[in-house]
Amino acid sequence: MIHYHGTPLSPRSELDKLSGRNFCVSFEDHRDAKWCIRNAQSIMWDNGAYSVYTKGRKFNMDKYIRWLDDKLYGANWAVIPDVIDGTVEDQKYYLSKWIYPKHLSAPVWHMHLSLDWLRELIDNYPRFCFGSSGKFWKVGSADWSRRADEAWDIIEKSNARPWVHMMRGLKLCKERWAFASADSTNVARNFKNKHNPKCPKEMCERIDSIQTPLRFTLDIMIGDYR
Repeated sequence: MIHYHGTPLSPRSELDKLSGRNFCVSFEDHRDAKWCIRNAQSIMWDNGAYSVYTKGRKFNMDKYIRWLDDKLYGANWAVIPDVIDGTVEDQKYYLSKWIYPKHLSAPVWHMHLSLDWLRELIDNYPRFCFGSSGKFWKVGSADWSRRADEAWDIIEKSNARPWVHMMRGLKLCKERWAFASADSTNVARNFKNKHNPKCPKEMCERIDSIQTPLRFTLDIMIGDYR
């Protein structure tokens, strides 16, 4: 599993200690983008849809595409613009405007959308993301877990073996879902907690040491969701 650590992270002296790791850089706040290009093992370029959604703004697709122009190479990839709590038609609109190759891109399957839409993404994209939305907003909740189980059952039974990324999902590393990668801003947001300050390098080492299973298995008692 690849662990993408969210940026920005300051001070720079602490970020420098994390050189060689994998990072997530958001279009909405990309002040660490140049540092990541020089020092990261790989970069997940996030479209920043969550920030746009919470601030009630309209997403600038053309600006995002131009921003990515010199950033998609090697192991780097980008999240295709999406609409949180939107419809399938909303997602398809952005997919129709996307210009970059599929192997450098990832659409988002929002968990409130249909499983048929999930199947369509599995059939057409080598990589896609899980996005928590609607009644499945809270990652790891009982509703979320049931929906994730439904989705992973479909993924496991498909002929494809897609790369599945979990948005905001590094805390799920110990769980049963076989995500190939996940991201989180846990380190950047919490290492300076005044009540319990931590070393960001040690936090990253602890998180990166935890792996997801290679295959999804549903090993719980009937009706017993945590």
